[in-house]
Amino acid sequence: MAEVATDQLQVWVDQDLCTGDGLCVQYAPEVFEFDVDGLAYVKGTDGELRMTPGDRVDVPAHLRLEVIDSAKECPGECIHVVRDDGVEIAGPDAD
Repeated sequence: MAEVATDQLQVWVDQDLCTGDGLCVQYAPEVFEFDVDGLAYVKGTDGELRMTPGDRVDVPAHLRLEVIDSAKECPGECIHVVRDDGVEIAGPDAD
């Protein structure tokens, strides 16, 4: 898993699959937040929620493991973590 340490990662949430369980918010509150609809969204470095479906944000280096764990543990399987080459490393479409 050495590529995780060197590649830039991005993350996005598929709200159509989000169960509102909140594991992601617990794991990485700097990256994930609930909106008033009870669903999780990613937030940018400015702290603003990214509300457009499929919007991706960069994963801060110090939160990579937390974000990857969020995707792996998510009961809704709605969190996608992708490398800069588009390969999903965690989430429902990961190998």
